Amino acid sequence: MFLTKSYRLVAAIIAMVIATAVAGAMFMLSTTSNAETAPESGAPKSSESAAVARIADTFTDGSGTSMFLAFTKTSKLTRAEKSTINDNLSAIFDDYTDESHPMPALISDDGTTASAIIPLDKTSVVDEQKQRYADIRTAAEADLPGITLYITGPEGFAVDISNVFAGANVTLLIVTASVVILLLLITYRSPILWIIPLLVVGAADGLAGSMAKKAAEMLGGQLDASTTGILSVLVFGAGTNYALLIISRYREELLKFEQRSEAMAKAVRGTAPAILASGGTVLIVMAVLLFAQLDSSRALGLAGLVGIAVAMISGVVVLPFALVIWPRWIFWPLTPKFGVKPKRESLWARAGRGISRRPILFGIGSAILAVALALPALGIQTGLKANERFLTKPDAVTGIEILSDKFEEFQGSGVTIMAREADVDAVQKYLKDNKDILVEIPAPPIIAPPPIPGVIFPHIPKPKPTYSTVGSSQGGWTEITTTLDYPAESDQAKAAIETMRTELDSVGAGTSYVGGSDAQILDTDHAIAADQELIFPAVLAVVFIILVIVLQALVAPVLLLATVVASYFAAIGTSWLLFQNIWGFPALDGNVLVLSFLFLVALGIDYNMFLMTRVKEESELLVKGKPVGIVSGMVTALGATGGVITSAGVLLAAVFAVLGVLPLITLTQIGVIVCVGVLLDTLLVRTVVVPSLTFLVGEWMWLPRRQRVSKA
Repeated sequence: MFLTKSYRLVAAIIAMVIATAVAGAMFMLSTTSNAETAPESGAPKSSESAAVARIADTFTDGSGTSMFLAFTKTSKLTRAEKSTINDNLSAIFDDYTDESHPMPALISDDGTTASAIIPLDKTSVVDEQKQRYADIRTAAEADLPGITLYITGPEGFAVDISNVFAGANVTLLIVTASVVILLLLITYRSPILWIIPLLVVGAADGLAGSMAKKAAEMLGGQLDASTTGILSVLVFGAGTNYALLIISRYREELLKFEQRSEAMAKAVRGTAPAILASGGTVLIVMAVLLFAQLDSSRALGLAGLVGIAVAMISGVVVLPFALVIWPRWIFWPLTPKFGVKPKRESLWARAGRGISRRPILFGIGSAILAVALALPALGIQTGLKANERFLTKPDAVTGIEILSDKFEEFQGSGVTIMAREADVDAVQKYLKDNKDILVEIPAPPIIAPPPIPGVIFPHIPKPKPTYSTVGSSQGGWTEITTTLDYPAESDQAKAAIETMRTELDSVGAGTSYVGGSDAQILDTDHAIAADQELIFPAVLAVVFIILVIVLQALVAPVLLLATVVASYFAAIGTSWLLFQNIWGFPALDGNVLVLSFLFLVALGIDYNMFLMTRVKEESELLVKGKPVGIVSGMVTALGATGGVITSAGVLLAAVFAVLGVLPLITLTQIGVIVCVGVLLDTLLVRTVVVPSLTFLVGEWMWLPRRQRVSKA
């Protein structure tokens, strides 16, 4: 009764005014700095490589980053060109470093390429990085026609990654909104209705993004463009799914109730439990991410918590008020008329009846198909190198490939060791004892004085090569750098770093830290493995518990969870085939499996939850004093929810596929896997597998609870 009164016209208008005011106030309160920040790609803060970076940041002369310059042409560089390159480098060093006399550019053996390393101060503000990058490029290219300059190294990659996300929010919003509009038009075949859910979900997306950034800022962090991009897709996908479910049930109830308020009250009562349960599942799953080791995963968990909460409130609270304000004609030309019953049974109900007659055949057939789709997952390779993370090769990748090909100095794996000042000699001795895995640093040349008749100069001993360089010291720490004689990002380099860390624990006080780019990658790999061990079982446990609470049963949750896991492996196998044969990806990025699992299980279970809550409702209806039972309940539920769940699944899959508009392989892989998985959940699992299992298991699905009944 309360809901019916709430959805009357005047009450609905007042509620919309209040909702708009509250949303506006929340948006204003959650405004943050407009400065765009670069995506974080570092190792966990608790890792050794992160400790090395933190110590280096405290050095007054050692904190910073660097930019690698590669000047190249098809023929040999002339003497004049080399001189101009060095003059340009001197000007750059004067403007951007404290070193007034830089080393001359290195020239490759074939004479076609010159290289230089520019030390720079760190900044994570994208506009500052881009401006400095552009200024250095202009200065370096001055008076060098015919020579191509590539900028790479840490700063080169940082700017290229930021360029990937330049305008990402606008691009994602335009493409996502276009996809949503198209699918809403196809679903409702109404030129008007789509506007209402799009406005509600669009407002939720903007508010969620602002609130998530503010929450991250209050906790001392920040959200990069990759996280906000995934957040936008998540809010649009989940929010539109909730909208589709409510609108479909509302239209169904308009056939039974003359008053819109009564129809909406019944629609909300029927769909809110499923929406709250499915949304609550995603909320708790996102909360699990807060315990991940990777900083980027924790940031995504925080953003997802905020985003799904806003999407749920918008779907369950705001959208119903926005809908009941308008008369029935917003559904035109398929306006639902009171008292009119559907002319024929829906396609999904007929499909349910067909499956009910041959559940074993359909069950075995779908199981064989799922196994076939999952088999390619056995050959998956994981771990993309830095050069392999872009769909289109940027300058930073081309530049480092040229430098690695032309100069031995760029071929090895650089290592930075932070040692206590008292342990420096012991650490250097350890490195010298293990020189077989290190790159030799040539001894400086002997400059003998010119001969003077009658003068005998003392013998100058020939200097010996070294294998490490002692750098800055501050706060009791000293920086020692060395280079492993293994290719960067190789398994041999990672294994050598592992060994070095273990053995340095017994050198001196045993407090040395080993860092560097490959050490960072190694620590990230360890964090991803640890997150997999945490997230996989935790997510399954969360989903199982919520299914038990919602369905008040044990058998059904076990079977539903098994189907979602099976569809995950089928999605991974299918996507791997696509990645190899269409995109040509060499491997999956390390964190893709974790995030894809999280999204697929959390979002994929929604459709089974929507279906089975309706099955539970329909199977408890009384006909001639007896409950109709689970078989009839499944057929009726399929007929009632088949169209909307299919539309919701296709829409969610399409929205995640939008991530492919960004030229970053990681996001493309997540988008494709989730897209394929959601389609499998929608078209195979929910349509065939779950009904087959339900017909086979029968009333035992509800064990251990007893059958409840309610009047139709």
